[in-house]
Amino acid sequence: MKLVVQLILWVVIVFLGYLTFNAVYAPIQFNKVKEARYKKVIERLKDIRKAELAHKEVTGEFAPTFDRLVKFIDTAKFTITERRDTTYLDEEYKKSYGVDKYKGDVVIDTIGFVSVKDSLFKGTNRYKELKYVPTTNKEEEFQIGARKIKKNNTAMPVFEVKVAKEVILKDQDKDLVAQEKQIVSVEEVNGPYIQVGSLNEVNTSGNWPKVYGDNDK
Repeated sequence: MKLVVQLILWVVIVFLGYLTFNAVYAPIQFNKVKEARYKKVIERLKDIRKAELAHKEVTGEFAPTFDRLVKFIDTAKFTITERRDTTYLDEEYKKSYGVDKYKGDVVIDTIGFVSVKDSLFKGTNRYKELKYVPTTNKEEEFQIGARKIKKNNTAMPVFEVKVAKEVILKDQDKDLVAQEKQIVSVEEVNGPYIQVGSLNEVNTSGNWPKVYGDNDK
């Protein structure tokens, strides 16, 4: 009986040791996985923002779907302009007062065009996969939307692209994912989503901390 009790105690000790080790080790591994995946997702969101800002520059509005955004990248061109100062004789002033008077002006000349694709994604076709969450083998897509909101009595275009943390971390411990969705910290991605832009305010920034790179345009 003494031997049986000792064996049982050793089993309990080993089990408790495992639980203690796992309680420390699991969050460490979770954070490693999380940070690696977040980095990939955020790099893709930065590409999407570049494309959306280009779309607005050329068309005056943001693209509401990825199909439209990719088609725009494939076909659109930036206009290359040159700004120069010039002067000219004010004929009305000369007629009125008999004195020459020159006025200054700015002339903007179009000197050429460059494709959006070459400007933003030269040498790569990665823009064709913008809609896919990069950590999910093309099984999950980002949520995208665009519209206009009233700001100082002016209709302003806005866009938003986001993905839920639970999509990025769907194969991880559910309790740790639930904690991650509730996190509030200046060094972390707060809230249940990683996103760029907003459908409720004029904002093209991302909600990630600087450790993942610039979160503004």
